[in-house]
Amino acid sequence: MENGKGADIRERAFELACAVLQLHRFVYKREPSLRSTSGQAASAAGSIGANLEEADAAQSRADFISKCNIALKEARETRYWLRVLARFIRSDRIAALIAEATEIIAILTTIVRKSRNQ
Repeated sequence: MENGKGADIRERAFELACAVLQLHRFVYKREPSLRSTSGQAASAAGSIGANLEEADAAQSRADFISKCNIALKEARETRYWLRVLARFIRSDRIAALIAEATEIIAILTTIVRKSRNQ
């Protein structure tokens, strides 16, 4: 993933993680009953990028696919927790994060499929 496309998905994952952490800080202060849920979202969002960074240094194609697949699973988990939060907090901000998570899921799905077919 050294090329521009790989850098782009890693940057998008980084920005998503930062945005979800910022949301977590907001929720933590204002919605105590949702602290755990927003923490789950923040943890999963951070894991997307961490696994993509590991994929960039993969030792084999199988290792690369495995790390990307984990990132994909974490992206799905992030979207899930954001959807739960959206049920209780009406916000365009959360809707935008869900949309970005959905796009990242689509990109990672394509990366995993194409990598398996090589």
